[in-house]
Amino acid sequence: MNHLYYGDNLSVLREFIASDSVDLIYLDPPFNSQADYNVIFHDQSGERSGAQILAFGDTWTWGQESEQAMSDLLVSHGQLAQFLEHLVGFLGRNSLSAYLVMMAVRLVELHRVLKPTGSLYLHCDPAASHYLKMLLDVIFGSKHFLNEIVWKRTSAHNSAKRFGPIHDIILIYTKSGNFVWNGSFMAYDAEYIAHRFKRVEGGRPWKDADLTGAGVRNGETGKPWRGFDVTQKGRHWAYPPSELDSLDQLGLIYWPDKDGAWPRLKKFLDEAQGVPAQDIWTDITPLNSQSFERLGYPTQKPVALLERIICASSNPGDVVLDPFCGCGTTISAAQKLGRQWMGIDITHLSVGLIKARLKRDFDLLPKQDYQEHGTPRDLAAAQYFAAQDPFQFQFWIVGEIGAQAFGGMGDTRKGKKGGDTGIDGQLFFRTPDGVKIERAIVSVKAGRNLNPAMVRDLRGTVEREKAAVGVLLLAYEPTRGMVQEAASAGVYSWGGRVYPKLQLLTVAQLLAGQQPELPRGIVNVSLEQKPAKALTGRAARDRGAAPLFGS
Repeated sequence: MNHLYYGDNLSVLREFIASDSVDLIYLDPPFNSQADYNVIFHDQSGERSGAQILAFGDTWTWGQESEQAMSDLLVSHGQLAQFLEHLVGFLGRNSLSAYLVMMAVRLVELHRVLKPTGSLYLHCDPAASHYLKMLLDVIFGSKHFLNEIVWKRTSAHNSAKRFGPIHDIILIYTKSGNFVWNGSFMAYDAEYIAHRFKRVEGGRPWKDADLTGAGVRNGETGKPWRGFDVTQKGRHWAYPPSELDSLDQLGLIYWPDKDGAWPRLKKFLDEAQGVPAQDIWTDITPLNSQSFERLGYPTQKPVALLERIICASSNPGDVVLDPFCGCGTTISAAQKLGRQWMGIDITHLSVGLIKARLKRDFDLLPKQDYQEHGTPRDLAAAQYFAAQDPFQFQFWIVGEIGAQAFGGMGDTRKGKKGGDTGIDGQLFFRTPDGVKIERAIVSVKAGRNLNPAMVRDLRGTVEREKAAVGVLLLAYEPTRGMVQEAASAGVYSWGGRVYPKLQLLTVAQLLAGQQPELPRGIVNVSLEQKPAKALTGRAARDRGAAPLFGS
């Protein structure tokens, strides 16, 4: 069974994930860039809705949590704690050292849950990779360092005072010397194809390849074939003579016209694996604004990148873990490739997006197809959640009806109503003729004190936004006046059916499986990353006017 966790990945790792239980770990942790990453929503018509969310603030500060992490490491990993004491002493107790300590305690747990045959891929920025590699050397042992991958994540940058930063680093470590490795291949480039695959047979380009291997063999592969004595050349056949006969009958052996020329094997381009992947990856293109898979989530990586990693270092049925799973690209790739998966994220914004992605791409539902952890399971838990963390409650409940969250901050208990517009979420659906896209406005009330004015406010918002329907999600039961006010708003007609113009839905009803009454044909909202605002002063110099992570 697959698992999706909401919560701090350190707590989840310690409490729920057993030692030696994971085959492959991929993590793309936020670097201490001092940047805020925003998400902007667009509807399917291409119209910019103006909805905006701070997905996460990529900022770390040294504080009590950092001191506690250092104390924990003294108990769990003395050698690492000693190393960090020296490093922090050199760097000072600042945001960078806080980030490294935060990563250290999590990497210790990730090493614990990894199977002896497992591998860890840490995706990071060049500004942090050298520090993180030192941590990994201490935790995994430098002898278990496998590769430093350079991935070209974007096209050229015009940086005024340095070479354009266009790559990310992926550090690969294994837990032991006995690890899963299937390798990976990159497609031939156009120049190589034009030079080597010059011959064409039946519309299929092919090249010729050697039928022999180095060294003499005494068995079948060392015997003469068709008058060619391979042993005299100090070599052996790549196939036994009987298989060579079969290949020849299939027309897969090339006989050169030149006298004395040795037969060679035909290799067709459409059957070629390509060239074995090296440690510089330029063939996986980054996502752009036109990419079909683009969700707009900050730091989103292409599925092809994760597919290469998963295929290289795991087998079907293996368990893949992403402890910073963001918009769920690792989960999506693992599901597609027949792996089991576990994903952890600290925001309901991400968890809701992953659930929507799994439903859209694979028709997977929580409880039925995977286990969801850390979200309210009953009314008491949901109402407690609403009281303790109203903004995360807002993201959670909006996601429960498949809507896109609108406004606020996804990674913090601080927040604001969606730009004071009264909109907390949106759903889109097509008109029966399929031409126009209509909108349902979602508003959330997490408190106990409810009154009809809240319904009137939603009605005003629906009218102002020219939306079709308004949905008011409530942590507690509505008053009689609220029910009457909603009923007085009338109905929305669609395809010969009518739907309440304003709908009230409680968390109790949601937990019981009830959903808003909306037309069929709900469509997904596309997302686009908000351009980073201009930086000045030291921040601009540090970042070279280029984002540390490309989307």
